[in-house]
Amino acid sequence: SDIKVNGTLVKKGTYDVKFDEETGQLAIVKNGKIVAEAMTRLENRSKKANDFQIRSVTNGNELQLAGVTFGGSDKDVMIANNGASTSGNN
Repeated sequence: SDIKVNGTLVKKGTYDVKFDEETGQLAIVKNGKIVAEAMTRLENRSKKANDFQIRSVTNGNELQLAGVTFGGSDKDVMIANNGASTSGNN
């Protein structure tokens, strides 16, 4: 499915997902070119992930990337500011 990553529309397809632990930067890559990037924060998991997982939220009629988990990791990589609001206070 099409999904927004930090305000950038990423069309459905096959991509590489790269995470830089030192900078906290998550990159969505297609054919060696970065198509979207986002700053992230790490959240601890109760157990290691069995496989790669994607988390998304719906904001209006848009699907937005909320985070990813890499297989074998005990951390979730969550988008720092994914634009989804759970409160009415701005």
